[in-house]
Amino acid sequence: MPPRTHVGAEAAVEAALGPPEETRRESAALDDAEMFPAGLCARLDAVGLPAFYVPAEWGGRLDDHEVLLRLLRSVARRDVSAAVAHGKTYLGTACVWIAGSPEQAASTAAAVLDGGPVAWALSEPEHGADLLAGELTAVSGSGGYRLDGVKWPVNNATRAGLLTVLARTGQAGNPRGHSLFLVDKAALAPGTVSHLPKVRTHGIRGIDISGVRFDGAWVPAATMLGAEGTGIATVLHALQLTRTMCAALSLGAGEHALRLTARFAAARVLGGRPPAGRARPASILARCAALLAASEAVALAGSRSIHSLTAEMAVTSAVVKSVTPTLVDAALGDLAELLDARSFLTGGYEHGAFEKLWRDHRIVAIFDGSTPVNRAALIQQFPRLARAFAAGTVNSAGLADTVAAGSGQRPLDRTALTLTSRHGSSLVQSLPSLARSLAERPVHPGLAWHAEALSATAEELHTAMGAVALARRPAMAAYELAAAYELCYAGAACLWLWQTGAARHTGQPLWADGLWARSALRELRTRAAGLLRTPEPAAAPGDDDIDEALAGVVVEAATGGAGITPFGLPLPVLGSDCGS
Repeated sequence: MPPRTHVGAEAAVEAALGPPEETRRESAALDDAEMFPAGLCARLDAVGLPAFYVPAEWGGRLDDHEVLLRLLRSVARRDVSAAVAHGKTYLGTACVWIAGSPEQAASTAAAVLDGGPVAWALSEPEHGADLLAGELTAVSGSGGYRLDGVKWPVNNATRAGLLTVLARTGQAGNPRGHSLFLVDKAALAPGTVSHLPKVRTHGIRGIDISGVRFDGAWVPAATMLGAEGTGIATVLHALQLTRTMCAALSLGAGEHALRLTARFAAARVLGGRPPAGRARPASILARCAALLAASEAVALAGSRSIHSLTAEMAVTSAVVKSVTPTLVDAALGDLAELLDARSFLTGGYEHGAFEKLWRDHRIVAIFDGSTPVNRAALIQQFPRLARAFAAGTVNSAGLADTVAAGSGQRPLDRTALTLTSRHGSSLVQSLPSLARSLAERPVHPGLAWHAEALSATAEELHTAMGAVALARRPAMAAYELAAAYELCYAGAACLWLWQTGAARHTGQPLWADGLWARSALRELRTRAAGLLRTPEPAAAPGDDDIDEALAGVVVEAATGGAGITPFGLPLPVLGSDCGS
Protein backbone atom coordinates (compact mmCIF):
# COMPACT_ATOMS: atom_id res chain seq x y z
CA MET A 1 0.00 0.00 0.00
CA PRO A 2 1.30 3.53 -0.74
CA PRO A 3 2.36 5.67 2.23
CA ARG A 4 0.00 8.36 3.45
CA THR A 5 0.23 11.08 6.04
CA HIS A 6 -2.12 11.53 8.95
CA VAL A 7 -0.16 14.35 10.54
CA GLY A 8 -2.15 17.13 8.87
CA ALA A 9 -5.48 16.00 10.27
CA GLU A 10 -4.02 15.39 13.74
CA ALA A 11 -2.37 18.80 13.68
CA ALA A 12 -5.70 20.41 12.81
CA VAL A 13 -7.38 18.75 15.78
CA GLU A 14 -4.57 19.88 18.07
CA ALA A 15 -4.86 23.44 16.79
CA ALA A 16 -8.64 23.41 17.28
CA LEU A 17 -8.28 22.31 20.90
CA GLY A 18 -5.80 25.06 21.65
CA PRO A 19 -2.81 25.08 24.02
CA PRO A 20 -2.76 22.05 26.36
CA GLU A 21 -2.67 24.25 29.45
CA GLU A 22 -5.86 26.01 28.43
CA THR A 23 -7.57 22.72 27.58
CA ARG A 24 -6.74 21.33 31.02
CA ARG A 25 -8.14 24.43 32.69
CA GLU A 26 -11.31 24.34 30.58
CA SER A 27 -11.84 20.60 31.07
CA ALA A 28 -11.37 20.89 34.83
CA ALA A 29 -13.97 23.65 35.06
CA LEU A 30 -16.46 21.68 32.98
CA ASP A 31 -15.86 18.56 35.04
CA ASP A 32 -16.32 20.43 38.29
CA ALA A 33 -19.63 21.85 37.07
CA GLU A 34 -20.66 18.53 35.45
CA MET A 35 -21.24 20.41 32.20
CA PHE A 36 -21.20 18.98 28.69
CA PRO A 37 -18.02 19.96 26.75
CA ALA A 38 -20.07 21.83 24.15
CA GLY A 39 -17.32 24.30 23.32
CA LEU A 40 -14.71 21.58 22.72
CA CYS A 41 -17.17 19.59 20.57
CA ALA A 42 -18.07 22.69 18.55
CA ARG A 43 -14.39 23.31 17.79
CA LEU A 44 -14.01 19.70 16.67
CA ASP A 45 -17.08 20.11 14.44
CA ALA A 46 -15.62 23.27 12.96
CA VAL A 47 -12.32 21.61 12.08
CA GLY A 48 -14.10 18.78 10.27
CA LEU A 49 -13.75 15.80 12.62
CA PRO A 50 -17.32 14.52 11.90
CA ALA A 51 -16.26 13.79 8.32
CA PHE A 52 -14.01 11.04 9.65
CA TYR A 53 -17.06 9.22 11.04
CA VAL A 54 -18.61 8.99 7.56
CA PRO A 55 -17.27 6.52 4.94
CA ALA A 56 -15.77 8.10 1.84
CA GLU A 57 -18.42 6.47 -0.35
CA TRP A 58 -21.03 8.60 1.41
CA GLY A 59 -19.16 11.87 1.15
CA GLY A 60 -17.03 11.60 4.28
CA ARG A 61 -13.34 10.98 4.90
CA LEU A 62 -13.40 7.62 6.66
CA ASP A 63 -11.29 5.38 4.47
CA ASP A 64 -8.65 4.41 7.04
CA HIS A 65 -9.42 3.42 10.62
CA GLU A 66 -5.84 3.98 11.69
CA VAL A 67 -6.34 7.66 10.92
CA LEU A 68 -9.57 7.74 12.91
CA LEU A 69 -7.82 6.02 15.82
CA ARG A 70 -5.11 8.68 15.79
CA LEU A 71 -7.59 11.55 15.60
CA LEU A 72 -9.66 10.31 18.53
CA ARG A 73 -6.47 9.68 20.47
CA SER A 74 -5.46 13.30 19.87
CA VAL A 75 -8.74 14.43 21.42
CA ALA A 76 -8.51 11.94 24.31
CA ARG A 77 -4.98 12.97 25.26
CA ARG A 78 -6.46 16.40 25.95
CA ASP A 79 -9.80 15.35 27.44
CA VAL A 80 -11.28 11.84 27.52
CA SER A 81 -14.72 13.32 28.17
CA ALA A 82 -14.65 15.33 24.95
CA ALA A 83 -13.55 12.24 22.99
CA VAL A 84 -16.38 10.19 24.49
CA ALA A 85 -18.93 12.91 23.77
CA HIS A 86 -17.89 13.58 20.19
CA GLY A 87 -16.78 10.11 19.14
CA LYS A 88 -20.11 8.59 20.12
CA THR A 89 -21.44 9.55 16.71
CA TYR A 90 -19.05 7.06 15.12
CA LEU A 91 -20.52 4.34 17.33
CA GLY A 92 -24.08 5.49 16.66
CA THR A 93 -23.70 5.31 12.90
CA ALA A 94 -21.71 2.07 12.58
CA CYS A 95 -24.80 -0.07 11.98
CA VAL A 96 -26.01 2.29 9.26
CA TRP A 97 -22.87 1.79 7.18
CA ILE A 98 -23.16 -1.99 7.60
CA ALA A 99 -26.88 -2.62 7.08
CA GLY A 100 -28.50 0.62 5.95
CA SER A 101 -30.01 1.25 2.54
CA PRO A 102 -28.38 3.81 0.22
CA GLU A 103 -31.09 6.29 1.22
CA GLN A 104 -30.50 5.71 4.94
CA ALA A 105 -26.74 5.99 4.54
CA ALA A 106 -27.01 9.18 2.51
CA SER A 107 -29.37 10.90 4.95
CA THR A 108 -27.29 9.85 7.95
CA ALA A 109 -24.10 11.04 6.29
CA ALA A 110 -25.68 14.43 5.59
CA ALA A 111 -26.77 14.78 9.21
CA VAL A 112 -23.34 13.84 10.59
CA LEU A 113 -21.47 16.09 8.17
CA ASP A 114 -23.73 18.90 9.32
CA GLY A 115 -22.56 18.28 12.91
CA GLY A 116 -25.56 16.30 14.14
CA PRO A 117 -24.78 13.77 16.90
CA VAL A 118 -26.07 10.20 16.55
CA ALA A 119 -26.63 7.86 19.51
CA TRP A 120 -26.67 4.07 19.77
CA ALA A 121 -29.63 2.95 21.86
CA LEU A 122 -28.83 -0.61 22.94
CA SER A 123 -28.82 -0.90 26.75
CA GLU A 124 -31.91 -1.22 28.91
CA PRO A 125 -32.28 -0.62 32.67
CA GLU A 126 -32.72 -4.26 33.68
CA HIS A 127 -30.56 -5.98 31.09
CA GLY A 128 -27.36 -4.04 30.41
CA ALA A 129 -25.17 -5.97 27.96
CA ASP A 130 -27.68 -8.83 27.63
CA LEU A 131 -29.08 -7.63 24.32
CA LEU A 132 -31.18 -10.76 23.76
CA ALA A 133 -33.19 -9.90 26.87
CA GLY A 134 -34.19 -6.46 25.57
CA GLU A 135 -37.82 -5.53 26.20
CA LEU A 136 -38.28 -2.45 24.00
CA THR A 137 -40.68 -3.66 21.33
CA ALA A 138 -41.40 -2.76 17.73
CA VAL A 139 -44.81 -4.08 16.68
CA SER A 140 -45.59 -4.00 12.95
CA GLY A 141 -48.75 -2.61 11.46
CA SER A 142 -50.07 -0.05 8.95
CA GLY A 143 -46.83 0.18 6.97
CA GLY A 144 -44.63 0.78 9.98
CA TYR A 145 -43.79 -0.16 13.54
CA ARG A 146 -44.90 1.02 16.96
CA LEU A 147 -42.04 1.48 19.43
CA ASP A 148 -42.66 1.04 23.15
CA GLY A 149 -40.06 0.83 25.89
CA VAL A 150 -36.97 2.42 27.38
CA LYS A 151 -33.31 2.56 26.43
CA TRP A 152 -30.96 3.53 29.28
CA PRO A 153 -28.18 4.40 29.88
CA VAL A 154 -27.29 5.79 26.46
CA ASN A 155 -24.52 8.24 25.60
CA ASN A 156 -26.03 11.32 23.92
CA ALA A 157 -29.59 9.96 24.25
CA THR A 158 -30.94 13.47 24.85
CA ARG A 159 -28.62 15.54 22.66
CA ALA A 160 -28.74 13.28 19.59
CA GLY A 161 -31.35 13.88 16.93
CA LEU A 162 -30.84 10.45 15.37
CA LEU A 163 -30.86 7.15 17.26
CA THR A 164 -29.97 3.66 16.11
CA VAL A 165 -32.46 1.66 18.21
CA LEU A 166 -32.38 -2.08 18.86
CA ALA A 167 -35.96 -3.32 19.36
CA ARG A 168 -37.60 -6.70 19.85
CA THR A 169 -39.63 -7.71 16.79
CA GLY A 170 -39.89 -11.41 17.54
CA GLN A 171 -39.58 -13.94 20.32
CA ALA A 172 -37.70 -12.83 23.43
CA GLY A 173 -34.26 -14.43 23.74
CA ASN A 174 -34.18 -15.46 20.08
CA PRO A 175 -31.05 -14.21 18.23
CA ARG A 176 -33.34 -13.35 15.31
CA GLY A 177 -35.92 -11.74 17.50
CA HIS A 178 -34.53 -8.18 17.31
CA SER A 179 -34.28 -5.55 14.60
CA LEU A 180 -32.59 -2.17 14.22
CA PHE A 181 -34.30 1.12 13.44
CA LEU A 182 -32.86 4.48 12.46
CA VAL A 183 -35.08 6.84 14.40
CA ASP A 184 -35.28 10.60 13.84
CA LYS A 185 -36.75 11.96 17.07
CA ALA A 186 -37.94 15.11 15.31
CA ALA A 187 -40.17 13.00 13.02
CA LEU A 188 -42.03 11.31 15.89
CA ALA A 189 -45.49 12.41 16.98
CA PRO A 190 -45.58 14.73 20.00
CA GLY A 191 -45.87 12.86 23.28
CA THR A 192 -44.54 9.57 21.91
CA VAL A 193 -40.90 10.13 22.88
CA SER A 194 -39.41 11.55 26.07
CA HIS A 195 -36.05 11.60 27.79
CA LEU A 196 -34.84 10.15 31.04
CA PRO A 197 -32.67 12.53 33.09
CA LYS A 198 -28.90 12.58 32.80
CA VAL A 199 -27.23 10.16 35.20
CA ARG A 200 -24.55 11.48 37.55
CA THR A 201 -21.33 9.56 36.97
CA HIS A 202 -17.98 9.21 38.75
CA GLY A 203 -16.00 9.99 35.59
CA ILE A 204 -16.99 11.72 32.32
CA ARG A 205 -19.19 13.83 34.60
CA GLY A 206 -20.50 16.24 32.00
CA ILE A 207 -21.38 13.70 29.34
CA ASP A 208 -25.01 13.17 28.33
CA ILE A 209 -25.49 9.73 29.83
CA SER A 210 -29.29 9.67 29.84
CA GLY A 211 -32.13 7.66 28.36
CA VAL A 212 -35.06 7.70 25.98
CA ARG A 213 -38.62 6.39 26.38
CA PHE A 214 -40.94 5.51 23.52
CA ASP A 215 -44.70 5.44 24.16
CA GLY A 216 -46.45 4.31 20.99
CA ALA A 217 -43.94 6.04 18.72
CA TRP A 218 -44.80 5.13 15.13
CA VAL A 219 -41.95 4.83 12.63
CA PRO A 220 -42.21 3.95 8.93
CA ALA A 221 -41.05 0.53 7.77
CA ALA A 222 -38.32 2.32 5.81
CA THR A 223 -36.56 3.20 9.09
CA MET A 224 -35.58 -0.45 9.65
CA LEU A 225 -31.88 -1.09 9.08
CA GLY A 226 -31.52 -4.33 7.13
CA ALA A 227 -34.05 -7.14 7.23
CA GLU A 228 -36.28 -7.88 10.18
CA GLY A 229 -34.59 -10.16 12.69
CA THR A 230 -31.03 -9.18 11.76
CA GLY A 231 -30.54 -6.57 14.47
CA ILE A 232 -28.36 -8.63 16.83
CA ALA A 233 -26.06 -9.82 14.04
CA THR A 234 -25.65 -6.28 12.72
CA VAL A 235 -24.86 -4.97 16.19
CA LEU A 236 -22.26 -7.70 16.76
CA HIS A 237 -20.62 -6.87 13.44
CA ALA A 238 -20.63 -3.15 14.24
CA LEU A 239 -19.12 -3.77 17.68
CA GLN A 240 -16.08 -5.28 15.99
CA LEU A 241 -15.37 -1.81 14.60
CA THR A 242 -16.44 0.34 17.52
CA ARG A 243 -14.75 -1.72 20.22
CA THR A 244 -11.48 -1.45 18.33
CA MET A 245 -11.77 2.33 18.08
CA CYS A 246 -12.36 2.59 21.84
CA ALA A 247 -8.63 1.94 22.20
CA ALA A 248 -8.07 5.57 21.20
CA LEU A 249 -9.53 6.66 24.54
CA SER A 250 -7.04 4.51 26.45
CA LEU A 251 -4.09 5.66 24.37
CA GLY A 252 -5.00 9.30 24.93
CA ALA A 253 -5.53 8.89 28.66
CA GLY A 254 -2.32 6.89 29.05
CA GLU A 255 -0.23 9.39 27.13
CA HIS A 256 -1.64 12.33 29.06
CA ALA A 257 -0.95 10.59 32.36
CA LEU A 258 2.59 9.59 31.41
CA ARG A 259 3.43 13.13 30.31
CA LEU A 260 2.02 14.65 33.49
CA THR A 261 3.87 12.23 35.74
CA ALA A 262 7.18 12.34 33.90
CA ARG A 263 7.23 16.14 34.03
CA PHE A 264 6.47 16.02 37.73
CA ALA A 265 9.17 13.43 38.37
CA ALA A 266 11.68 15.56 36.50
CA ALA A 267 10.84 18.85 38.23
CA ARG A 268 10.14 17.78 41.81
CA VAL A 269 13.28 17.83 43.97
CA LEU A 270 13.52 15.50 46.96
CA GLY A 271 16.74 15.00 48.87
CA GLY A 272 18.64 17.13 46.40
CA ARG A 273 17.57 15.41 43.19
CA PRO A 274 14.37 14.73 41.20
CA PRO A 275 12.54 11.41 41.60
CA ALA A 276 13.17 10.54 37.94
CA GLY A 277 16.83 10.05 38.81
CA ARG A 278 16.11 7.40 41.44
CA ALA A 279 15.81 3.68 40.77
CA ARG A 280 12.24 3.10 41.95
CA PRO A 281 10.62 6.06 40.14
CA ALA A 282 12.64 5.32 37.00
CA SER A 283 11.41 1.73 37.11
CA ILE A 284 7.79 2.89 37.37
CA LEU A 285 8.13 5.35 34.50
CA ALA A 286 9.77 2.68 32.33
CA ARG A 287 7.14 0.07 33.16
CA CYS A 288 4.28 2.44 32.39
CA ALA A 289 5.92 3.60 29.15
CA ALA A 290 6.25 -0.06 28.18
CA LEU A 291 2.58 -0.76 28.90
CA LEU A 292 1.55 2.27 26.86
CA ALA A 293 3.80 1.23 23.97
CA ALA A 294 2.27 -2.25 24.01
CA SER A 295 -1.23 -0.73 24.05
CA GLU A 296 -0.32 1.45 21.09
CA ALA A 297 0.93 -1.54 19.14
CA VAL A 298 -2.29 -3.45 19.85
CA ALA A 299 -4.46 -0.51 18.82
CA LEU A 300 -2.55 0.13 15.61
CA ALA A 301 -2.66 -3.53 14.60
CA GLY A 302 -6.34 -3.71 15.50
CA SER A 303 -7.35 -0.59 13.62
CA ARG A 304 -5.47 -1.70 10.52
CA SER A 305 -6.91 -5.23 10.76
CA ILE A 306 -10.34 -3.72 10.17
CA HIS A 307 -9.26 -3.29 6.54
CA SER A 308 -6.70 -6.04 6.01
CA LEU A 309 -7.82 -8.93 8.25
CA THR A 310 -11.53 -8.12 8.37
CA ALA A 311 -12.64 -11.74 8.73
CA GLU A 312 -10.56 -12.03 11.93
CA MET A 313 -12.14 -9.04 13.68
CA ALA A 314 -14.30 -11.23 15.94
CA VAL A 315 -11.04 -12.16 17.69
CA THR A 316 -9.12 -8.94 17.16
CA SER A 317 -11.80 -6.57 18.45
CA ALA A 318 -12.35 -8.64 21.60
CA VAL A 319 -8.61 -8.59 22.30
CA VAL A 320 -8.19 -4.87 21.66
CA LYS A 321 -11.21 -3.88 23.74
CA SER A 322 -10.03 -6.01 26.67
CA VAL A 323 -6.29 -5.62 26.81
CA THR A 324 -5.86 -1.94 25.96
CA PRO A 325 -7.85 -0.47 28.88
CA THR A 326 -6.47 -3.21 31.15
CA LEU A 327 -2.86 -2.25 30.44
CA VAL A 328 -3.54 1.47 30.63
CA ASP A 329 -5.47 1.10 33.89
CA ALA A 330 -2.44 -0.72 35.30
CA ALA A 331 -0.17 2.10 34.15
CA LEU A 332 -2.42 4.76 35.67
CA GLY A 333 -2.35 2.98 39.01
CA ASP A 334 1.44 2.83 38.98
CA LEU A 335 1.83 6.44 37.86
CA ALA A 336 -0.43 7.53 40.71
CA GLU A 337 2.19 6.16 43.09
CA LEU A 338 4.71 8.66 41.74
CA LEU A 339 2.30 11.58 41.90
CA ASP A 340 1.26 10.53 45.39
CA ALA A 341 -1.37 12.93 46.82
CA ARG A 342 -1.45 14.94 43.57
CA SER A 343 -3.03 11.97 41.82
CA PHE A 344 -6.00 12.32 44.15
CA LEU A 345 -6.50 16.10 44.19
CA THR A 346 -9.06 17.79 41.94
CA GLY A 347 -7.00 20.99 41.89
CA GLY A 348 -3.38 21.94 42.26
CA TYR A 349 -0.92 20.24 39.93
CA GLU A 350 -2.00 20.77 36.31
CA HIS A 351 -5.57 21.62 37.43
CA GLY A 352 -6.08 18.10 38.77
CA ALA A 353 -5.77 16.66 35.27
CA PHE A 354 -4.48 13.27 36.44
CA GLU A 355 -7.31 12.70 38.88
CA LYS A 356 -9.84 13.59 36.19
CA LEU A 357 -8.40 11.41 33.44
CA TRP A 358 -8.08 8.51 35.90
CA ARG A 359 -11.80 8.76 36.67
CA ASP A 360 -12.74 9.29 33.04
CA HIS A 361 -10.77 6.31 31.77
CA ARG A 362 -12.56 3.81 33.98
CA ILE A 363 -15.54 3.86 31.62
CA VAL A 364 -13.49 2.43 28.73
CA ALA A 365 -13.36 -1.06 30.21
CA ILE A 366 -17.12 -0.97 30.79
CA PHE A 367 -18.99 0.45 27.80
CA ASP A 368 -19.34 -1.08 24.32
CA GLY A 369 -18.90 -4.47 25.91
CA SER A 370 -17.06 -4.87 29.20
CA THR A 371 -13.80 -6.75 29.64
CA PRO A 372 -15.56 -9.93 30.92
CA VAL A 373 -17.98 -9.79 27.97
CA ASN A 374 -15.15 -9.60 25.47
CA ARG A 375 -13.16 -12.35 27.16
CA ALA A 376 -16.25 -14.55 27.14
CA ALA A 377 -16.51 -13.99 23.38
CA LEU A 378 -12.86 -14.94 23.01
CA ILE A 379 -13.32 -18.11 25.07
CA GLN A 380 -16.04 -19.33 22.71
CA GLN A 381 -13.45 -19.21 19.92
CA PHE A 382 -10.76 -21.19 21.80
CA PRO A 383 -11.18 -24.43 19.77
CA ARG A 384 -10.62 -22.67 16.45
CA LEU A 385 -7.79 -20.55 17.83
CA ALA A 386 -6.00 -23.64 19.13
CA ARG A 387 -6.40 -25.50 15.83
CA ALA A 388 -5.30 -22.50 13.74
CA PHE A 389 -2.20 -21.96 15.89
CA ALA A 390 -1.22 -25.61 15.62
CA ALA A 391 -1.66 -25.47 11.85
CA GLY A 392 0.26 -22.19 11.55
CA THR A 393 -2.60 -20.60 9.62
CA VAL A 394 -1.61 -17.09 8.51
CA ASN A 395 -3.10 -14.70 5.98
CA SER A 396 0.29 -13.41 4.86
CA ALA A 397 -0.92 -10.61 2.59
CA GLY A 398 -3.40 -9.34 5.17
CA LEU A 399 -0.80 -9.55 7.94
CA ALA A 400 1.72 -7.56 5.90
CA ASP A 401 -0.80 -4.73 5.49
CA THR A 402 -1.81 -4.92 9.15
CA VAL A 403 1.70 -4.29 10.45
CA ALA A 404 2.59 -1.56 7.95
CA ALA A 405 1.63 1.28 10.30
CA GLY A 406 1.34 4.63 8.59
CA SER A 407 0.75 3.24 5.10
CA GLY A 408 -2.46 3.42 3.09
CA GLN A 409 -5.21 0.88 3.60
CA ARG A 410 -7.22 -1.30 1.28
CA PRO A 411 -10.96 -0.43 1.14
CA LEU A 412 -13.03 -1.96 3.93
CA ASP A 413 -15.33 -4.78 2.85
CA ARG A 414 -17.99 -4.74 5.57
CA THR A 415 -19.57 -7.90 4.19
CA ALA A 416 -16.40 -9.76 5.26
CA LEU A 417 -17.21 -9.27 8.96
CA THR A 418 -18.17 -12.57 10.60
CA LEU A 419 -19.56 -13.46 14.02
CA THR A 420 -16.57 -15.76 14.70
CA SER A 421 -13.13 -15.91 13.11
CA ARG A 422 -12.86 -19.08 11.07
CA HIS A 423 -9.09 -18.71 10.75
CA GLY A 424 -8.12 -17.45 14.20
CA SER A 425 -5.60 -14.60 14.44
CA SER A 426 -2.86 -14.32 11.85
CA LEU A 427 -0.88 -12.03 14.14
CA VAL A 428 -0.67 -14.54 16.99
CA GLN A 429 -0.32 -17.56 14.71
CA SER A 430 2.69 -15.97 13.01
CA LEU A 431 4.63 -15.77 16.29
CA PRO A 432 6.68 -18.99 15.89
CA SER A 433 7.92 -18.09 12.40
CA LEU A 434 8.56 -14.49 13.43
CA ALA A 435 10.63 -15.59 16.42
CA ARG A 436 12.69 -17.90 14.22
CA SER A 437 13.25 -15.08 11.76
CA LEU A 438 14.43 -12.66 14.43
CA ALA A 439 16.83 -15.27 15.81
CA GLU A 440 18.58 -15.28 12.45
CA ARG A 441 18.83 -11.51 12.10
CA PRO A 442 21.33 -9.02 13.59
CA VAL A 443 18.93 -7.67 16.20
CA HIS A 444 19.54 -6.90 19.86
CA PRO A 445 19.96 -10.29 21.58
CA GLY A 446 17.40 -9.32 24.22
CA LEU A 447 14.75 -8.80 21.54
CA ALA A 448 15.38 -12.21 19.99
CA TRP A 449 15.35 -13.76 23.48
CA HIS A 450 11.95 -12.25 24.31
CA ALA A 451 10.54 -13.26 20.94
CA GLU A 452 11.55 -16.88 21.37
CA ALA A 453 10.24 -16.98 24.93
CA LEU A 454 6.91 -15.42 23.93
CA SER A 455 6.53 -17.95 21.14
CA ALA A 456 7.06 -20.79 23.62
CA THR A 457 4.49 -19.26 25.97
CA ALA A 458 2.00 -18.98 23.12
CA GLU A 459 2.46 -22.65 22.26
CA GLU A 460 1.81 -23.73 25.86
CA LEU A 461 -1.14 -21.36 26.08
CA HIS A 462 -2.85 -22.71 22.96
CA THR A 463 -2.47 -26.25 24.26
CA ALA A 464 -4.31 -25.19 27.40
CA MET A 465 -6.93 -23.32 25.38
CA GLY A 466 -7.59 -26.40 23.27
CA ALA A 467 -8.32 -28.39 26.42
CA VAL A 468 -11.04 -26.00 27.63
CA ALA A 469 -14.53 -27.46 27.46
CA LEU A 470 -16.91 -24.82 26.16
CA ALA A 471 -19.66 -23.87 28.56
CA ARG A 472 -22.39 -21.26 28.78
CA ARG A 473 -20.68 -19.93 31.90
CA PRO A 474 -16.94 -20.57 31.49
CA ALA A 475 -14.75 -21.26 34.51
CA MET A 476 -12.53 -18.51 35.87
CA ALA A 477 -9.47 -20.37 34.56
CA ALA A 478 -10.76 -19.86 31.01
CA TYR A 479 -10.96 -16.10 31.56
CA GLU A 480 -7.35 -16.12 32.72
CA LEU A 481 -6.34 -17.97 29.58
CA ALA A 482 -8.19 -15.36 27.52
CA ALA A 483 -6.30 -12.59 29.33
CA ALA A 484 -3.01 -14.38 28.63
CA TYR A 485 -3.98 -14.72 24.96
CA GLU A 486 -4.48 -10.96 24.82
CA LEU A 487 -0.93 -10.48 26.09
CA CYS A 488 0.42 -12.82 23.41
CA TYR A 489 -1.43 -10.77 20.79
CA ALA A 490 0.10 -7.62 22.25
CA GLY A 491 3.57 -9.13 22.16
CA ALA A 492 3.17 -10.23 18.56
CA ALA A 493 1.95 -6.73 17.63
CA CYS A 494 5.03 -5.21 19.28
CA LEU A 495 7.41 -7.53 17.44
CA TRP A 496 5.81 -7.03 14.05
CA LEU A 497 5.51 -3.26 14.34
CA TRP A 498 9.10 -3.02 15.52
CA GLN A 499 10.30 -5.14 12.61
CA THR A 500 8.41 -3.14 9.97
CA GLY A 501 9.11 0.26 11.51
CA ALA A 502 12.71 0.06 12.71
CA ALA A 503 14.25 1.28 9.46
CA ARG A 504 11.92 4.29 9.25
CA HIS A 505 12.63 5.29 12.86
CA THR A 506 16.41 5.03 12.82
CA GLY A 507 17.97 7.52 15.19
CA GLN A 508 14.91 7.89 17.43
CA PRO A 509 15.72 7.09 21.08
CA LEU A 510 12.73 4.83 21.69
CA TRP A 511 13.76 2.66 18.74
CA ALA A 512 17.46 2.37 19.50
CA ASP A 513 18.37 -1.30 20.09
CA GLY A 514 14.67 -2.14 20.11
CA LEU A 515 14.28 -0.31 23.45
CA TRP A 516 10.51 0.13 23.43
CA ALA A 517 9.82 -3.36 22.07
CA ARG A 518 12.15 -5.08 24.55
CA SER A 519 10.63 -3.22 27.49
CA ALA A 520 7.08 -3.96 26.33
CA LEU A 521 7.81 -7.65 25.83
CA ARG A 522 9.39 -7.88 29.28
CA GLU A 523 6.25 -6.48 30.89
CA LEU A 524 3.87 -8.58 28.81
CA ARG A 525 5.74 -11.80 29.55
CA THR A 526 5.80 -11.03 33.27
CA ARG A 527 2.06 -10.48 33.30
CA ALA A 528 1.40 -13.62 31.27
CA ALA A 529 3.45 -15.67 33.72
CA GLY A 530 1.27 -14.41 36.55
CA LEU A 531 -1.91 -15.40 34.74
CA LEU A 532 -0.56 -18.82 33.78
CA ARG A 533 0.96 -19.38 37.23
CA THR A 534 4.41 -20.08 35.85
CA PRO A 535 7.72 -18.80 37.27
CA GLU A 536 8.59 -15.17 36.62
CA PRO A 537 10.56 -14.96 33.37
CA ALA A 538 14.33 -14.79 33.60
CA ALA A 539 15.93 -11.52 32.53
CA ALA A 540 16.87 -11.31 28.87
CA PRO A 541 20.22 -9.88 27.79
CA GLY A 542 20.18 -6.14 28.37
CA ASP A 543 17.06 -6.09 30.56
CA ASP A 544 19.02 -4.71 33.52
CA ASP A 545 19.66 -1.46 31.61
CA ILE A 546 16.14 -0.92 30.26
CA ASP A 547 14.60 1.08 33.11
CA GLU A 548 17.19 3.82 33.29
CA ALA A 549 17.39 4.19 29.52
CA LEU A 550 13.63 4.21 28.91
CA ALA A 551 12.85 6.51 31.84
CA GLY A 552 15.40 8.98 30.53
CA VAL A 553 13.81 8.99 27.08
CA VAL A 554 10.33 9.44 28.56
CA VAL A 555 11.34 12.35 30.78
CA GLU A 556 13.10 14.12 27.92
CA ALA A 557 10.10 13.64 25.63
CA ALA A 558 7.61 14.81 28.27
CA THR A 559 9.57 17.92 29.22
CA GLY A 560 10.44 18.83 25.64
CA GLY A 561 7.08 18.05 24.04
CA ALA A 562 8.37 15.26 21.78
CA GLY A 563 6.47 12.06 20.99
CA ILE A 564 6.38 9.87 24.08
CA THR A 565 5.39 6.57 22.42
CA PRO A 566 6.89 4.75 19.43
CA PHE A 567 4.26 5.99 16.97
CA GLY A 568 3.00 9.09 18.81
CA LEU A 569 3.28 12.71 17.78
CA PRO A 570 4.68 15.65 19.72
CA LEU A 571 2.30 17.72 21.86
CA PRO A 572 1.05 20.04 20.60
CA VAL A 573 1.29 19.70 16.81
CA LEU A 574 -0.11 22.80 15.15
CA GLY A 575 -1.74 23.06 11.75
CA SER A 576 -4.59 24.63 9.81
CA ASP A 577 -7.40 22.23 8.92
CA CYS A 578 -8.33 18.59 8.48
CA GLY A 579 -7.81 18.89 4.75
CA SER A 580 -4.03 18.59 5.01
